[in-house]
Amino acid sequence: MKFKWLGRTGLQVSQLCFGTMSFGGDASEEESADMYKACRNAGINFFDCADAYSRGKAETILGKLIRAERDELIITSKCFNPMADDMNARGGNRRHILSAVEASLQRLGTDRLDVLFMHRWDDNVPLEETLRALEKLVSDGKVLYLGASNWAAWQISKALGISERNCWPRIDVIQPMYSLVKRQSEVEMFPMAIAEELGVITYSPVGGGLLSGKYGVKTRPNAGRIMTNKEYEKRYGEEWVFETAENFTALANKKGHHPVSLAVAWAAAHPAVTCPIIGARNLEQLEPSLTSIEIDMTDALHEEIAALSRTPPPATDRREEQV
Repeated sequence: MKFKWLGRTGLQVSQLCFGTMSFGGDASEEESADMYKACRNAGINFFDCADAYSRGKAETILGKLIRAERDELIITSKCFNPMADDMNARGGNRRHILSAVEASLQRLGTDRLDVLFMHRWDDNVPLEETLRALEKLVSDGKVLYLGASNWAAWQISKALGISERNCWPRIDVIQPMYSLVKRQSEVEMFPMAIAEELGVITYSPVGGGLLSGKYGVKTRPNAGRIMTNKEYEKRYGEEWVFETAENFTALANKKGHHPVSLAVAWAAAHPAVTCPIIGARNLEQLEPSLTSIEIDMTDALHEEIAALSRTPPPATDRREEQV
């Protein structure tokens, strides 16, 4: 396992981050413990969580697992999504952010989060209020670095400007979606991250399972999030993504790699990406993601894979000037 600098934070993180979204949901506590152990044995020191994952259960399980070695690990969590029926137990307002982080710290059994991500952008709250609440958490030592997940490039840029103007701690890490079938981040997000020296940890490198080898133009598994989850069905519902998945699986087989391993390695190879977030429901599903670090992702192989999907259009309409 290699280690990389997380933006300009001064933190060194493993080239793979493990996402704990399955903890307490698709994965039992015992299965979660098995995957955590496998990740640690592989050299992973970076674990991503969120309060909304299984309504706090994921944080509770992760907290038990990290207790004996907390200081050796980089732990993230997120806030924004509803954590109770109360209409105010959500969002990017100061009240919710401060209470949500206190609850996360208690569930995780730790005195600080290495990175706190705002899980979503809040149209109903002035950005200054959100950033001021985050500044207090950093000042109090309860959060060390700030992050944004699922924000657009312009939203992150606006936040960076406000933070600089007010001498507040800035967003240092971003968490966008990125895979062979979801490449929008290449247009503005990644160039911005490189220019601003942001750490980038991308999620869904296997496209919700689409690039696992189980999907094709006329091939569908009996189970899987794309088949049973309306959100994932909408996210990956266009026909061209299944054609891409089929061609990608054929290429992976030709190269002698598990499709999951190749998908993770491809997402990790973009120069803006610090590390992709891998996830699984059990040890068997986790293994090919862990072995992705063994793939020699040459420029030629990366380009061959990229050619299988749609390259997103540039940020402006002056395509004739794009090199």
